[in-house]
Amino acid sequence: MSFSSTASKRSESKHQSVTSERSSQAMTNPRYPLLYQINTRVRLAELSQALGRAASLDDIPDFELDCLAERGFNWIWLLSIWQTGPAGQQVSRSNQQWRKEFEATLPDLKEEDIAGSGFAICDYTVHERLGGEAALARLRQRLYQRGLRLLLDFVPNHTALDHHWVATHPEYYISGTEHCLSSHPENYRKIKRNGDELILAHGRDPYFPGWPDTLQLDYSNPDTKEAMTEELLKIARQCDGVRCDMAMLILPDIFEHTWGRKSLPFWCEATSLVRKSSPDFCFMAEVYWEREWALQQQGFDYTYDKRLYDRLRAGNAGPVREHLQAPIAYQSKLARFLENHDEQRAAAAFPLAIQQAAAVVTYLSPGLRFFHQGQLEGRKKRISPHLARGPQEMPEPALQEFYENLLAILRRKITHQGDWQLLECRRAWDDNWTADCFICFAWQETKNELLLVAVNYSSNQSQCYVRLPFADLETGQWHLQDQINHGQYERNGSDLLLRGLFLDLPAWQCHAFLISRLPDSPA
Repeated sequence: MSFSSTASKRSESKHQSVTSERSSQAMTNPRYPLLYQINTRVRLAELSQALGRAASLDDIPDFELDCLAERGFNWIWLLSIWQTGPAGQQVSRSNQQWRKEFEATLPDLKEEDIAGSGFAICDYTVHERLGGEAALARLRQRLYQRGLRLLLDFVPNHTALDHHWVATHPEYYISGTEHCLSSHPENYRKIKRNGDELILAHGRDPYFPGWPDTLQLDYSNPDTKEAMTEELLKIARQCDGVRCDMAMLILPDIFEHTWGRKSLPFWCEATSLVRKSSPDFCFMAEVYWEREWALQQQGFDYTYDKRLYDRLRAGNAGPVREHLQAPIAYQSKLARFLENHDEQRAAAAFPLAIQQAAAVVTYLSPGLRFFHQGQLEGRKKRISPHLARGPQEMPEPALQEFYENLLAILRRKITHQGDWQLLECRRAWDDNWTADCFICFAWQETKNELLLVAVNYSSNQSQCYVRLPFADLETGQWHLQDQINHGQYERNGSDLLLRGLFLDLPAWQCHAFLISRLPDSPA
């Protein structure tokens, strides 16, 4: 979404009616919600330029929030709102490898554009430049009035270099020796503390060098676990949910593998404690390495579905279909995306037709539907979390129209409250293998309405019969209205049930048929 263009064109009266309607549904909690991620510092930089002064959270206009509610979003994730410090900023500005990336994003890069990583956190207080905690509280109330919930960051694995615990509680961190520093200088650094020097480890995962603007927390120390639980409780008083950065890194077996120390379990107890005071609090985990199910069992409402993303990037229908065969209890807790602040922009990663096919599979599957600022307009330049300004890019009209249609489907009750199932595709004739190129599934919310989604996820024309195993189809005539391509058809229910629907689709093309019983047809 482009707040400065798309949203500003909408009428004020229309937004007021949306606000009133959403307020009456305050804090709706659909089975399969929609989340929109905003790069807060970048958005406020855009507002600052428009206003001619430094903008804060208070300057985010109501009509932007109205537009998000109108489009059907339930959650707003504000990225990078916590206090960062000069140490992290200095690392970001002096790292030459990072700087090359920043310059590729912003050819007119200025020093002040490099704010430092929003994940190198000094304190879980709202950054003073954003307006502080009072401004966040006011924004949260404005979101609440529109039925929108607020998601913020929690970084459990590490802190910034200049976090106050370095001075007051250095025992909360993984320490090292001169030998550690000399043999692995990428993973350790000397830190000055009260006239002394400490050797502390950078935060990292076991497969990459340390993040040089961070320090690694020590979860083998019970006091560290207690302190981080208190931080999480503090955050929970300011929002409705958290996205937990690299949440699997503090699982005991992974922590021991990385650091050679036995650690204490964290997530089960921490999520339980938060929910004692905030029963509906939401936890979303950034997680990889097939640890999604483990974190779901430890209290997470949603876990990243990187596997679906990677299989869609590979471009083969079979592995995608295999992934969608997982139990619905697992799939319902997956956060499904085509881009985020870590991944390449979808418009750069996928050609247009493939992106549309991938988006239909991603967002019309069960789970949390995760969209990223700029995705709906087809922006192509990824903005690093170290930057506080983004490039200006022209929107892609065809992609905007596609996403408007897709969001309209997602606003239907059938896709956010209904029941989902993967469907079987049969060969259209004996020697036609192209049925394997289809990904088909259906939604049902009432016996008189179905949504059939069919995607030819391949580079060739494909044909199949898709079976519709719904007994309610047996009688009468049914109307098929394509919500993507706007075609309309009529079919006999018995034929749909027994033989299936014949599909013949060009490469990467999709249908989303809303199937409803014709008014004069027997129920």
